[in-house]
Amino acid sequence: MTKYDEIFENNRRWIAAKTATDKEFFEKLANEQRPDYLYIGCSDSRVPTNEIMGLDAGEVFVHRNIANLVNNTDLNVMAVINYAVRHLQVKHIVVCGHYNCGGVKAAMQPADLGLLNPWLRNIRDVYRLHKEELNAIQDEHARYNRLVELNVQEQCVNVIKTAAVQQSYLQNQFPTVHGWVYDLRNGELKDLKIDFERVLHEIQEIYDLTGEGLMKK
Repeated sequence: MTKYDEIFENNRRWIAAKTATDKEFFEKLANEQRPDYLYIGCSDSRVPTNEIMGLDAGEVFVHRNIANLVNNTDLNVMAVINYAVRHLQVKHIVVCGHYNCGGVKAAMQPADLGLLNPWLRNIRDVYRLHKEELNAIQDEHARYNRLVELNVQEQCVNVIKTAAVQQSYLQNQFPTVHGWVYDLRNGELKDLKIDFERVLHEIQEIYDLTGEGLMKK
């Protein structure tokens, strides 16, 4: 375990390493941020956002919460999406879950978890939507991993439902929404291949917030 005081020494070494290769690194970083990516992920400490993407400071706008949920009543994530899309004009929004997610596992247990109940109910709702597929999976670990993937897919749909994303895509043809899962066992990212335009078209009859028909054929 890293001791508290060691963190500041680590910080000094990190600064030295950055300025050794680019003396103006922090000056450029302080001027503005123009990331192409919004990353919505789990708060799990084992998932280092920038590192798994191979990107540096200033290249990813990040929001994290338990089990990477995009809940329309959560003003935090809604504000992040709105700011990222309307002001930073990100080109890609990534919802990234991870296998062995404690939040997803907790939602699979028949237990009263107190304050976590209303939050984890969103994952239970995902289970309800896909109950037949999930219950057909005999291996508990495999069922757990599949729910991680399905949760990511449903949160991508929730992102697509937002006015900011719909209106920006109509006007600019971006952002595109992606679903990923990170594997803690080997460090690999799995792209779930969300068909963004198909999902957008399928949900627009009910969730179209542009008034212009995004994907009319």
